[in-house]
Amino acid sequence: MDRRSFIKHASIGGLGAAAASTLAAPAVAQTNPKVTWRLTSSFPKSLDTIYGGAEVLSKYVSEATDGNFQIQVFAAGEIVPGLQAADAAAAGTVEACHTVAYYYWGKDPTWALGAAVPFALNARGMNAWHYHGGGIDLFNEFLGTQGLVGFPGGNTGVQMGGWFRKEIKTVADMKGLKMRVGGFAGKVMERLGVVPQQLAGGDIYPALEKGTIDAAEWVGPYDDEKLGFYKVAPYYYYPGWWEGGPTVHAMFNKAAFDGLPKAYQSLLRTACQAADANMLQKYDYLNPSAIKRLVAAGAKLSPFSPEILSACFDESNKVYAEMEASNAPFKKIWESIKAFRAEYFLNAQIAEYNYDTFMMIQQRNGKI
Repeated sequence: MDRRSFIKHASIGGLGAAAASTLAAPAVAQTNPKVTWRLTSSFPKSLDTIYGGAEVLSKYVSEATDGNFQIQVFAAGEIVPGLQAADAAAAGTVEACHTVAYYYWGKDPTWALGAAVPFALNARGMNAWHYHGGGIDLFNEFLGTQGLVGFPGGNTGVQMGGWFRKEIKTVADMKGLKMRVGGFAGKVMERLGVVPQQLAGGDIYPALEKGTIDAAEWVGPYDDEKLGFYKVAPYYYYPGWWEGGPTVHAMFNKAAFDGLPKAYQSLLRTACQAADANMLQKYDYLNPSAIKRLVAAGAKLSPFSPEILSACFDESNKVYAEMEASNAPFKKIWESIKAFRAEYFLNAQIAEYNYDTFMMIQQRNGKI
């Protein structure tokens, strides 16, 4: 073999060996330390879709780091109650949580804007605003004052309006109604005569059965079916106008997040976005069969009347105006959402709305 040929083949072989050595383990795994975090969820394990979002996040992070970055997931109540998940992460009791920001509405209404507020955006709109409209940065500006960093980690899609023991056709029918509904929606409904009630998920069924409450909202067909509400409150209304596209967040203790290697910080953002997409996809797949089973089991499916929706919309705007006048962080984020909402629904009524409407008509005519 001549010298030139030898050098050529030797270089190829050397590069191949070097490449094999370099690629023997993931680059992230080679250059970053072992980290073990705990994450507390706001949800029970029985709700495999929404609780499962944290498990998906943990799985992706572990796989991407060859097991070097582990996030242990704990269900609501195993470390702290579900509605204290963000508090635990902020305090450093755990490094992370998986929760819905509107649970902490009572501390500051601004919390709710990162998740869902009445008559705002649907799931696609919320994701568009978060990822491309500056929503993630705006909400993290607020979360930073709470000792947290957060990224979207799931979405249920537009939720249902809830289960009622009697028919609700007019605003007058809502007066005196005791309903398990909290946060922003509860404040709006209270102005229309509803008596909002705060109850944990496991307490809703017995309260409905005994008549302690008259109605309750939860999530949507797949999750609602698991809790059996149709057996004691058969009237199932839609839509859940207070949750057009509720974002579930993965939140991290800010000091813990800031202390991570940059590669791990980037990986968390990426894994959160993957978990975010996965949850919505799973609900979209599971809800259609669940709603058919619920109707077959006796659920009486009905839309809220235009009168009720209009009254709730008007009251919501009054609440917004009050909050904008008194809460600067709320005003800053809400103005951003409002501006995009106007553009979003202008565009959504063109191609998407017309295509969906045509296909729905075909479905109702038995053609698909």
